[in-house]
Amino acid sequence: MSRATATTDRASILLVDDLEDNLVALEAVLASLDEPLVRARSGEEAVQALLREPFAVILLDVRMPGMDGFETAYRIKRLDRAKDVPIIFLNGPESDSGYAFRGYATGAADFLTKPFDPWMLRAKVSVFLDLYRKNRQLERLLAREQEHLGEITDRLASIEDELRGCAPAVLHSVGKQLARIGETLDELRRGRGR
Repeated sequence: MSRATATTDRASILLVDDLEDNLVALEAVLASLDEPLVRARSGEEAVQALLREPFAVILLDVRMPGMDGFETAYRIKRLDRAKDVPIIFLNGPESDSGYAFRGYATGAADFLTKPFDPWMLRAKVSVFLDLYRKNRQLERLLAREQEHLGEITDRLASIEDELRGCAPAVLHSVGKQLARIGETLDELRRGRGR
């Protein structure tokens, strides 16, 4: 990854846990990914962090005082800017079997039981980081494509303006061709959902 790409594709990871030891352990496991790690000690702090900046993935403890992980996930999924951020729930070994179902029902992308395998956690987080980067790249490509389509549309409008002074027969023939090009551009725009 080039230095310019590295700064634009930085993918922050949100770590949400009320226990300092758990946050330190997560940071130790994920440090080798060389991505920004942001801490939140409660569900409320997590929601505030998501309002401040984008994240590639959220690691969310289920059992926290006040707003637990399930309620936090529910609130996160209601935020327009964070609703698509994948959540990996982390839960202790004493949880009942319904926790995983409840986690997936609230929008979790994955569910891991503590103590978790550090290699597995790092691998899962890496997948979400790659997806995040690919989505950012697609967004940039689509924006560039829309910009090019806009330039073509402007050029066609300029050509139409110049042709208005031409003979009617020439104008009719070229006008049909320009109209077809305009229709093709419109189809491209609609195909991109814009």
